[in-house]
Amino acid sequence: MEQVIVVGGGPVGIWLAAELCRYGIEVTVLESRPEPDPHSRALSLHPRTLEMLACRGAAEPFLADGLAIPSGHFAALPSRLDFGGLDTPFPFSLALPQVRTEELLALHARSTGVRLLRGHRVVGLTQDERAVTVRVEGPRGSYEKQASYVVGCDGTRSTVREAAGIDFPGTPATAWAWMADVVLDEPPHPPSVFNERGTVMAFPLPGGIHRVVGNDAASVRTRPGPLTFDELRSKVYEITGTDFGMRDARWLSRFGNTARQAAAYRAGRVLLAGDAAHMHFPSGGPGLNVGLQDAFNLGWKLARTLTGTAPRGLLDTYHTERHPVGAELLRSTRAQTALMTNYTAESLALRDLIGELIPAVGDFSAELARRAAGLSVAYPPAPDTHAHPLTGHRAPDLALGTVSLFSLLRDGDHVLLDLTGRAADALAPTAHDARPGLRVHSARAAGDRAEWTGVTAALVRPDGHLAWLTEETDGPKMIAEARRAAAGTATGRPTA
Repeated sequence: MEQVIVVGGGPVGIWLAAELCRYGIEVTVLESRPEPDPHSRALSLHPRTLEMLACRGAAEPFLADGLAIPSGHFAALPSRLDFGGLDTPFPFSLALPQVRTEELLALHARSTGVRLLRGHRVVGLTQDERAVTVRVEGPRGSYEKQASYVVGCDGTRSTVREAAGIDFPGTPATAWAWMADVVLDEPPHPPSVFNERGTVMAFPLPGGIHRVVGNDAASVRTRPGPLTFDELRSKVYEITGTDFGMRDARWLSRFGNTARQAAAYRAGRVLLAGDAAHMHFPSGGPGLNVGLQDAFNLGWKLARTLTGTAPRGLLDTYHTERHPVGAELLRSTRAQTALMTNYTAESLALRDLIGELIPAVGDFSAELARRAAGLSVAYPPAPDTHAHPLTGHRAPDLALGTVSLFSLLRDGDHVLLDLTGRAADALAPTAHDARPGLRVHSARAAGDRAEWTGVTAALVRPDGHLAWLTEETDGPKMIAEARRAAAGTATGRPTA
């Protein structure tokens, strides 16, 4: 019997499998497509996703192949969101087609020992208290396979979600848009056009082609048929007054604003991640990024559960923490959809107003930038605890002597930081109190982050979020607190 079967070999499934293999978990990925999809729906990696890759030492190949764009957008407004002031080593989005993202993730996954079976389509599953049994149609016929856990990363039409009986409530499409990969002899400058006739955005891709995305006011509420090249060119001309020298279409597609979220991210031994858990209008391209971050949250929790080193209830916190993130994703994309698909005088006035506020109100612009970059996610601390205000927030890449925090997270351990610079020996695991998966580092943090003033110790989870912090200045008390926090969070030993 397998420990984990991941259903779906796209970016989310591959990244999750790599995370599990890092911890020595036996994983098989079952992917229905015999070959990778040659089309790229997603085009960018956000700053938090790049941080996530850096925390596993995997960012460099992506940075080498992608194009850094130091801004983002909200609802395709002409006023861009400046990423330059964000507290991150990656103050930019990385333009990188999903095809290449999948290739690089696959290379990373192979280095960890991931086993990917293509042409193996999961058609159903059953589970009991001990295991999950999946029914598969493979190249050599039908068969069954068992695992301790199954994770559905199989998209918005997830077979795993349906077979597990998990509801997928939400709202159906009420607006439609189109996208195409084409050659543009005269690309638009600036790259987006929005007026009373519709929206057109054009993004450069490798190979001399552009991704053209948009919708037209005349038919945005009408359910469309298949998109043709002549129709696309005509619509772009009607909105902008030119077709930008459009030719040689490589891919034509339509999409709607259906918004749904799984009612539960876990049902017994079945879990969901990525598009299997949330479906939305692709405003700003957050879907791939949020899905990868789902996997980052789930990977270490599932691994610790399987190895018996998890605190009780740790796996349930996957839903507790990530479901609100998915709900916020739908709220944000719905809000942006309203601004991008309505062409009344009132809607146009609202766009103009928000577009003026973005550069004029620094705090407003900065908060939108943090959200677009994926840096605003914070998980609530346990109830009835006197947690430090930073508990649950993402940890920045602190400079700690000769190393940075992200480099300390590369092995997927919890990292216990002694920021007094003098208690490392006292905090180090002993033979009697061995704590697997815990790394201790003692160094004063460089920098002037006001929110970290007074923090003497912090425990960082494998996904880079802060599990515990203290401002205790009494050495023995601080050490005792840190050891209790490490025991309870990293290994599941009682915290009493």
